[in-house]
Order: sequence, then structure tokens, then C-alpha cells
Amino acid sequence: MQLTISQSRKVKQVITYTLLVTWAIICLFPIYWVIITSIKHPIAVFQGPKYFPWIDFQPTLDAWKFLLTGPTSPAVFRSWKNSAILAISSAAIAVVIGAMAGYALTRFHYHWSAIRWRNNDIAFWVISQRMLPAVVIILPYMIMYRFFGLIDTYAGMILAYTVFNLPFAIWILRDFFAGLPVDLEESAMIDGASRFKAFRSIVLPLAAPGLIATFLFCLVFTWNDYLFALMLTFSKASTLPMFIAGEGTQSYGPQWWYLSALSLLSIAPMILITLLVERYITRGLVVGAIK
Repeated sequence: MQLTISQSRKVKQVITYTLLVTWAIICLFPIYWVIITSIKHPIAVFQGPKYFPWIDFQPTLDAWKFLLTGPTSPAVFRSWKNSAILAISSAAIAVVIGAMAGYALTRFHYHWSAIRWRNNDIAFWVISQRMLPAVVIILPYMIMYRFFGLIDTYAGMILAYTVFNLPFAIWILRDFFAGLPVDLEESAMIDGASRFKAFRSIVLPLAAPGLIATFLFCLVFTWNDYLFALMLTFSKASTLPMFIAGEGTQSYGPQWWYLSALSLLSIAPMILITLLVERYITRGLVVGAIK
């Protein structure tokens, strides 16, 4: 028996939504597991898999109370504050510099006749710096930072993260600016606006989705970094990933309920920011932030 067009469409929709729901469950289950582990008693954690609060186990907020008001709470808040300061500052600086560099690569023509370099060659060289594994350059960073006294300082970490994120920011914003019409800028300059004023008043507002998307990507890269924080900090500028890693290697063994609460504290800001600026991210990616 042959299906009609409407029946065939419904079958396709059912299959599509079934696959999407299945994939969403697979992706979200680790987060759900971390959430329920953070509200378990230690005995419930070691008794084996228990999935449903009030059915399989009795939930408790002991891990959260210990995290937020216990003896380690000052260290937790200091690490969280350090991560926020370093991530926001470095991402903002990378976006500002990346916006100017990306705009210049799309509106001006550069030519270095000695080695036949043009705009595309410069852009490829910039992104090639991001292709380098961070572990390759971390030892020179350590030597240089020790010489200049930048080890375990906010300035040193912000500089390292900005340099690390800058090629990515330039590459994305270059593609985004290339998709914006030049006519509006030229009209403004004919009316007497300078190039910088046209860039500030016309181009940047139009590029807001791309700027926000780039900022968020740089923010996430910095927030999740472990290697730079491990090698370039030890106390004052230590970040939240470093604190979580340290708590997982204590002599008494990993306390999974406490580590789960710490992990949720780490990912919650990124989830919240993503939900708040989701429409800008989507618009930025679709219009041309990533090609």
C-alpha cells in the first residue's frame, strides 16, 4: 500500500523528531548526571547508579553548602572571580583588536612585494598561529614571563589569553566584515565622516552579531583553559579549572558530589550567557561570522 504525500511527510517528521529527541537526551544526559550527583549523599554515590531524586535516593544540598559556605569557599570564589576577570578582559581586548584588524584586511589592500604577500596571505598567516598546539609555545611563555615577572599575574594571563584568541577573532571578523556593504561607509565619508567615524558609527553596529559571537567564543576558550593556568599561575591568578583539577587529586580521593557541584558552578555562567545572546550568535553565524 503506497503512502500519500501527507502521510509520507508525517512519517518523515516523526522520524526526524525521534532522532532529534534521542540525540538531545544523549547530549544532555551528562549534565543531568552531574546535577543529580551534586545533590546526592556520599553513600548514594557509592551505591551505584541512581537516576531519579526522591525515588532512587533522597536529595540533599550538603555538597552545595560545603561549596558555598565551607572552609574552601574563599578559594572557590577567588578562583571563580579570577576566571571571570581573565576571560572577560582577554575576550574584550581580542574582539577590539580583532575588529580593527579584520576591518583593515577587508577595506584596505596590502602588498609586500619582497615575498609577494597580499591580504589573503596575511589572513592565512594570522590563522596559522591559532593552529599551533598551545603546548608547543607554553615553555617559551614560561621563560619569557619569568624574565619579565609576569608569572601568576592578571596582566600576564590576560596578555597570554588575548594573544591566543586574537587569530581566531581576526579570522571570524574579517569574514563578517567582508559580507557587509561598503556603500554605507562610502556615503558617510562623502558626507564628511572620517574613516574611523564610519567604522565606529556604521560598521560596528551592523557587525554587532558577529562581534557578540566572536566575544562568546573567545570567552569560552579562555574560561575552559587549563594549560596556560597550570603553567603560568600557582596562587594569585589561579582559575576555576585549576581549582577543580586540584580538588580531584586530593589524598582522600575524589569527592564526586563536591566535584559535580563545582563543575556546575563552572559551566553555569557559560550556559546563562549563551541563552541570553543566543539570537545574536545565530544571526552572526548565519550572516557571515563563520564561512
